Amino acid sequence: MRIYADFHIHSRYSRATSKEMSVPNLAYWAEKKGLNLLGTGDFTHPIWLRELKTVLKPSEFEGFYSYKGTFFILTAEINTIFEREGRTHRIHHLILAPDFEAVESLNAILGERGDLISDGRPSLQMTPAEL
Repeated sequence: MRIYADFHIHSRYSRATSKEMSVPNLAYWAEKKGLNLLGTGDFTHPIWLRELKTVLKPSEFEGFYSYKGTFFILTAEINTIFEREGRTHRIHHLILAPDFEAVESLNAILGERGDLISDGRPSLQMTPAEL
C-alpha cells in the first residue's frame, strides 16, 4: 500500500486556524486530496485530545487510528523558545506519539512547563534538548 500523508496539521484550537478543523472534515478533505494518513495535530490541547479519543478508533495497524477509512497518527507541534549567546531562538518541533497513553504522559510533563490550553501549538520556555 502506498502512503500519502500530511503530518503537519492543526486543530481549530490553534491560532489562525479554521474553526472547521474537525476529524470528520479532515478525513473528508484527505480523501478529496488523495491522502490516506493524517496527523491529528495539537494533541497537547486538552479539549482536542478529548475529541480525538472519542472520534478515532484503533486501526489494525499498531500506533494508527482511523475514522471512516482515513488513518490518523497522533501528532502535535511544540514551539520551544530559548536564549543562547544573547539571542532568542524559536524552534518548531513536530511530535508523533504511538498511542494515547504516551500522549497523556507527555502532556503531564509539558503541562508543568507551560500553558497547554491557550493555543493548540504551545510555546514553551525550554531548549530542544529539554524537550
